[in-house]
Amino acid sequence: MSIDLNAPAAPRGGPTTPPGRGDPGRSQRMKTRLAKLDIRVSPYLYVAPFFVLFAIFGLYPTVYTIWLSFTDTSPLNPTTNFVGLDNYATLIGDPNFWNSVFNTLGMFLLATVPQLLLALVLANWLNRKLRGIHFFRAAIAIPIVTSTAVVALVFGLSFFARDFGLANGLLELVGVDRIDWRAERWSSWLSIATMVDWRWTGYNALIYLAAMQAISADLYEAAEIDGASRARQFWQITVPLLRPTIIFTVIISTIYGLQLFTEPLMFTSGSGALGGGSLGQFQTVTMFVVEAMRAHQRWGYAATAGLVLLLLIVVVAAINFALVRRLGSER
Repeated sequence: MSIDLNAPAAPRGGPTTPPGRGDPGRSQRMKTRLAKLDIRVSPYLYVAPFFVLFAIFGLYPTVYTIWLSFTDTSPLNPTTNFVGLDNYATLIGDPNFWNSVFNTLGMFLLATVPQLLLALVLANWLNRKLRGIHFFRAAIAIPIVTSTAVVALVFGLSFFARDFGLANGLLELVGVDRIDWRAERWSSWLSIATMVDWRWTGYNALIYLAAMQAISADLYEAAEIDGASRARQFWQITVPLLRPTIIFTVIISTIYGLQLFTEPLMFTSGSGALGGGSLGQFQTVTMFVVEAMRAHQRWGYAATAGLVLLLLIVVVAAINFALVRRLGSER
């Protein structure tokens, strides 16, 4: 076997790349770059649809409402003029607006506090191992799927009707005179709060039940060995561990309760339904906003009231959050 001494020597560093194939190292580097790009960019792409929809249906309406609040925009005006803080000054001196704020806060307290307490007790009962418990767990979801308008009509026309209502029938059995539930402030508040409680107590109970089932059973077994009663276990174990869930339900209930609209609107009828009764005894802020926009065609004024409602929700939610967190930490 002869060796050609004039042939070129093979390059150092390993065999050469076969003709027609790319550099493997370059391909690997490209894959590494794509993987890093995927890790950095993919999370933003996944959450981008939410922010796009929020910008269209949340941010833009808010910015537009702020702009409207500084104008006298109305379909009755041929032109739109910038009025500065005039709408805010008028709103502060409007007794009808403060009446709606008072009604909203009153019905919110009357509905939300019993609702969350009942939901907590109901969830604790549904968390036990009882016969037929799955039926009761499913049954409390029925009010959730019922239309709010239907609930308001049923309660308003049958249960709280003045002449033939079930509530007045029960009162007459114990010797109490009939009550015109729409005539007085306290009675209309109680009626509307009952509708809200009937619809949303089961919803909050299901949330509490899901959180309770995530609590380890070992904690209750240890407490039972130490001689703790069921009531003490509930207040010393269940409630403190449910604090994040309770905060969530309080915030959600605050947002919904301060935007109460359908129940008081359907509680009465006629052209003056947005007024919340003959004397505005159960008119809420949302009803005031819609009345200013539709009945009086004052879009700029309605936008101002809507922004004040937004501020009210933020303030009340922050107060409730601080109270619940403080009460939970004291236990």
